[in-house]
Amino acid sequence: MTATPALITPETTEAQDRLREVRLAKLEKLKALGVNAYPYKFTTTAKAQQLHDTYKDLAVDTQTTDDVVVAGRIRAYRNDGMFIDLQDVTGKVQIFSHKETLAPGMADILACLDIGDLIGVAGTVRRTKRGELTVNATTITVLAKTLLPLPDKFHGLSDTEARYRQRYLDLIMNEESRNTFRARSAILRAVRETLQGRGFIEVETPMMQVIPGGAAAKPFITHHNALDIDLYMRIAPELYLKRLIVGGLSERVFEVGRNFRNEGLSPKHNPEFTMMECYQAYTDMEGMMELTEAIFEAACTAVNGGVEAQFGEHRLNFKGPWARVRMVDIVKERTGIDFLAISDVKEARAAAKKAGAEITGKELWGQCVEKVFGDLIEPTIVQPTHITHHPRDISPFAKADPKDSRLTERYESFCVGREIANAFSELTDPQDQMARFVDQMKQRESGDDEAQMIDADYVTALEYGLPPTGGLGIGIDRAIMLLTGTETIRDVILFPTLKPVK
Repeated sequence: MTATPALITPETTEAQDRLREVRLAKLEKLKALGVNAYPYKFTTTAKAQQLHDTYKDLAVDTQTTDDVVVAGRIRAYRNDGMFIDLQDVTGKVQIFSHKETLAPGMADILACLDIGDLIGVAGTVRRTKRGELTVNATTITVLAKTLLPLPDKFHGLSDTEARYRQRYLDLIMNEESRNTFRARSAILRAVRETLQGRGFIEVETPMMQVIPGGAAAKPFITHHNALDIDLYMRIAPELYLKRLIVGGLSERVFEVGRNFRNEGLSPKHNPEFTMMECYQAYTDMEGMMELTEAIFEAACTAVNGGVEAQFGEHRLNFKGPWARVRMVDIVKERTGIDFLAISDVKEARAAAKKAGAEITGKELWGQCVEKVFGDLIEPTIVQPTHITHHPRDISPFAKADPKDSRLTERYESFCVGREIANAFSELTDPQDQMARFVDQMKQRESGDDEAQMIDADYVTALEYGLPPTGGLGIGIDRAIMLLTGTETIRDVILFPTLKPVK
C-alpha cells in the first residue's frame, strides 16, 4: 500500500501565496456576511458511505423527500459550485446547489467556497439522470475556510520527503495512505485482542530509565534537572516487565509502546518505533513460537481477510506452524561452516571472514555465527521462519541450551529478509544473569557501546524468584509493513524522524 506522491512542491510557493490572498479575500467576504468560518460544532446525520449503502437501490432520476445532513471536505467544485464532490472519512457524495433549492443567502456563501474547504450540507437525497447519488442542498455551513490550496493531485511530487513532513496533506490527498494507517489501527487492535483473549493484562513501564537494558542498542540520553541525573530513553521494556512477573501482578503481562534507539535511518529503521513485548510464566521458547504465529495470523486476517499477504512479488503465508531451524544448522547448510566443530575464536573469525561476512577481528564466537547468518542468510529468507538457538554470546537474557551451553533457547522470526519477532526462554538464575551482565560490561569496555550495562536491581529481583518464563517482542512497524505490502517504515509511521529543513 505505497502512497501515491501528491503534494505541493517548493517551486509552487509564489503561486500558492497568490492563491492564499484570494482565499483571504473570500474569508473577509464571509465575515461581512456575518458568517463565522470556524464554528464550534456541527451535527451530521449520515456519512457518505452510509448514504450509498442506504440508497443503493434508488432508481435513476428519482427524488426523495429524505432529509440528511452531511459534512466533509470539498474535493471538486464545478459550474460555480452547482456540483460539489464532498469527501468525508468514508468516501464521497455529490452535492447539488441550485437557487431553486438553496435557502436565502446561501448563494452568497457558495460563491466564497474553494476546493479544500470544510462544509456542512443539509438537503434531500436524489439520484440523478446519470445515476449519481446526490444531496440537493438547502443550507450550506462553512466549517473551516482553508487559506492554502490543496496540492495538484495530477503532477506528483519532486521532494519525496514532503509526504512525511506534511503528513496531513498526504492523508488528505492519498487514499492509499489513509488505508495503510487504518490497517495499522486494525493490526494493533488484533494484537491486543489476541493477547487479552489468552489472559494477558496490559501494563505500562518507564520510558525514561536510569539503566537502559533489554536489547543491544545505543540509547538516547536526557537529563532530569530536579534530580540532576542523566536518564536514558528506553531501548526495551523487558527488564521492567519481568519484574512484574516476579511480583506476581499476573502470570501474563504485555506492553505496546514506543522504544528509542540512537541508530541510523533506513527503510527498516526509525529511531522511535513501536514494540509489543509480552511475558508468560510457566512456558518457554516453544510456547512463544506458538503465540507469535497466533498473533500474526490474527493481525493478517484483520487486514487481509485471511492468513496470506502480498509483499512485492512474494505471497506470504502466516499460518502456523512456521518452519523452524537452528541458526548454526542453517549456517552449516548454506555455507558449509560447522561452527559447533570450531572452539577457537580466531578460527571462527577466519571462517566467517572467508565466507564473506564483515568481520572486524573483535567478535566473540557467537558473534561470528550471527554475522555469517545476518550478512549471508537472513536476506534470503522469504516465508515466515523461526531461527532458533542463538549463541549465548549475543543472548544475555536467554536460558542456555541444556544440550550445548554455547547456545540458548532463543529464536528470532524472519520474513522477506527482516526480523519480525524475538523471543526467549527467559534466564531466571540470578547468578547466571549477573555473570552475563559482567560479560556484557567487558564487551562495553572493549568498545561495544550497544552491550548491556549491569542492572543490579534486576538481579536482586531475580533473587526473589522469577518462575520459568517465556518472553516475546514483536516490532509493530515491521509487522505492519509486511501485512500491508509496504516497502519502507516511513510509510507506516505517521510522523517519522526526518532531518530538519534549513
